[in-house]
Amino acid sequence: MSDAPRKRARRDLSGWLVFNKPYDMSSTEAVGKLRWLFGAKKAGHAGTLDPLATGVLPIAFGEATKTVPAVQDGTKVYHFDIVWGAATATDDTEGEVIATSDIRPDHAAIAAVLPRFRGVITQIPPAFSAIRIGGERAYDLARAGEKLDMPPRQVEIDALEIVTHTEARTRLSATCSKGTYVRALARDIAEALGTRGHVGALHRARVGGFTDADAISLDAVEAVEGPARDALLLPVAAGLAELPEIVIDARQAVTLRLGNPVLLTGRDAPVQLDAAWASLKGEAVALGMVENGQFKPRRVILPSG
Repeated sequence: MSDAPRKRARRDLSGWLVFNKPYDMSSTEAVGKLRWLFGAKKAGHAGTLDPLATGVLPIAFGEATKTVPAVQDGTKVYHFDIVWGAATATDDTEGEVIATSDIRPDHAAIAAVLPRFRGVITQIPPAFSAIRIGGERAYDLARAGEKLDMPPRQVEIDALEIVTHTEARTRLSATCSKGTYVRALARDIAEALGTRGHVGALHRARVGGFTDADAISLDAVEAVEGPARDALLLPVAAGLAELPEIVIDARQAVTLRLGNPVLLTGRDAPVQLDAAWASLKGEAVALGMVENGQFKPRRVILPSG
């Protein structure tokens, strides 16, 4: 009889774990670890965090993976430190220093330049990023020594404020759209101030409707087992807080789960919505759109249990 450990059986588990990702763990490692701990058949994350970053990393299990794009498209909040006086190859502490400056901006100078970085702005993403260039990840090409011409992109910064300031480093808080690179933001703020800078610390405090208040550490997950561990999961619908909710009845739910549209009735029924979700007694039934008074499903969510 073999002494080799048996593989853990995979379960049809659905829901969200709002993971408080620790420093020096990749998002892929986090998904693999939590999928193993929960014994889930299917898992994914809603928005990559760099290994050196901490904070909110929503992990989707089972049917929740169908709602990942809705969470990824949600608002992000980051707290980050700009270390003044040095630019690095990666725009964070991991890369080698490639330029230096003796200029250390004061609080007033930083506050005066921040309005330039609010609203819709154009960024050039860091070369060390997950963007694909010709089918390859930019960071793989950059590590291989290739000189990259990174395509600029437009992002939206809803809020950008100073949290704390010292001569050596300044902590800022940014509320921004999907696709914003905080490392690029730090680099560009420093250059606008006539100096150099890089991200010294990065924490994500919000993704869509998930915040630090929801986040659970790896130690907390490992401290419990069985039903107590499963109880840490939020329902699939928890990831849809930023989308309009369409309340339906049981008959309509059956129709939607067959992939067919349903007519919305009632005085307050919407006529047109680019994105919405249908719910039955608070449980997610489908993601879709409203067109000419009909809810048209794009992704069907199977019932729990």
